[in-house]
Amino acid sequence: MNGLPQHIPLTHYQALFDEQKAYAIKLRSASVALRKVKLKKMLTWIYDHRTDIQDALYKDLKKPIVEVDIAEILPITGEIKHALQNLHRWTRKKKVAPSLLMLGTKASIKYEPKGTCLIISPWNFPFNLALAPLVSALAAGNSAILKPSERTPNTTALISVMVNELFDRHEVAVVEGAVEETQALLKLPFDHIFFTGSPQVGKIVMAAASNNLTSVTLELGGKSPAIVDETANIKDAAKKLTWGKFLNCGQTCIAPDYVLVHKSKFNELKTELIEHIASYYNSEETGIDQSGDYSSIVDARHISNLKEMLDDAISKGAKLEIGGQTNSDTHFFAPTILSEVTMDAKVLQDEIFGPILPIVIYSQLDETIDIINAKPKPLALYIFTASNKNKKRILLETTSGGVAINDNVIQFSHLNLPFGGVNNSGIGKSHGYHGFLAFSNEKSVLTQRVGLTGISFFYPPYNKWVKKLVEFVIRFL
Repeated sequence: MNGLPQHIPLTHYQALFDEQKAYAIKLRSASVALRKVKLKKMLTWIYDHRTDIQDALYKDLKKPIVEVDIAEILPITGEIKHALQNLHRWTRKKKVAPSLLMLGTKASIKYEPKGTCLIISPWNFPFNLALAPLVSALAAGNSAILKPSERTPNTTALISVMVNELFDRHEVAVVEGAVEETQALLKLPFDHIFFTGSPQVGKIVMAAASNNLTSVTLELGGKSPAIVDETANIKDAAKKLTWGKFLNCGQTCIAPDYVLVHKSKFNELKTELIEHIASYYNSEETGIDQSGDYSSIVDARHISNLKEMLDDAISKGAKLEIGGQTNSDTHFFAPTILSEVTMDAKVLQDEIFGPILPIVIYSQLDETIDIINAKPKPLALYIFTASNKNKKRILLETTSGGVAINDNVIQFSHLNLPFGGVNNSGIGKSHGYHGFLAFSNEKSVLTQRVGLTGISFFYPPYNKWVKKLVEFVIRFL
């Protein structure tokens, strides 16, 4: 461990994997205390290099310092502290009661590490979403290879430095690169793969994992809707939606992707959203493009994709309420609100992943439920309401990875809640205990007393008495 990033060529991936595989076997018998030592080292490193983290994320995404602290650093330090506080309890053998047929036996669940894990992380929150699953993997006792995004090179380089300073490569290693490197890693028979990214790439990862029957956790995305009903407090809803949508310049998998607002509240909501955009990002009236509180788009390619979506919506009749300005050189894309959007527009068909907020007006709650259920199941659903009746109906008649009521995005930070999608928006859960479970094998252990088993009544020969006993058990036990 010398702290300097070490580029690992494609030809060495198999050797690296073999090293980690061998070490993972030793880790099965390692103490919980050793796992905590690793987590504490990570925590100390993050505290000591907070400025370096802020600088790297500013260079990659122009993230404001406070935004880095609350959306990149705080989630990781919180994950680590939560694991340190609870790890002994999570790893403790869990006793389970016997069923009637198993009376006389003892049964328990033992949590053991899955082994060697691959973590593929995205560019939108490159520090947070790389290290959060690594915390869970280490808490569960695994070795891991981490593949960060090539689209945020400064943060990826910093993560590589961090890992090289803290771990030997047979414990944790960082592989840098792009598609070719990822494809090469996916050919290896990992014990678990944790992927965060788009549903399209998630399908590729899942297909590759199937070749080795590797278990996967897929944190994907999709079109997360926000419903603002006729009973909602519009000032409160607009304040929260503006923050949740334009945080990280809209490049957030759980950002509200589009808003469904009751017709009686549309004008008020639109006005409040526009006012909050100005107060958040143009308080000094020098222009949002000069704001130190607004992030940038990751690269010119993504700006081009977003501009195409915006132009498509406008060409199909959408009204531009605010925004639309771009600058490919500075990676600027202004906070943008659209109304009168047609359902065939790309902004209502594809995940936006940027600072464009389409607003759809509805008259009856049935319409919102039909729109949501006609699309793939979203990662998040947001409900702004004062009506318990509306809330209960939406919860009952829609499916999503998670729900926040009268707020948005913050559910990600609740360490006692499972985070993850359903079907198109993801497979498996993460964070806290649920992240620990994702990287653990729940091994069942049954102990029978020597010379005793209730099942012996069913041993051959299968005479009339045995058949009657089986009949009785089927009917009454």
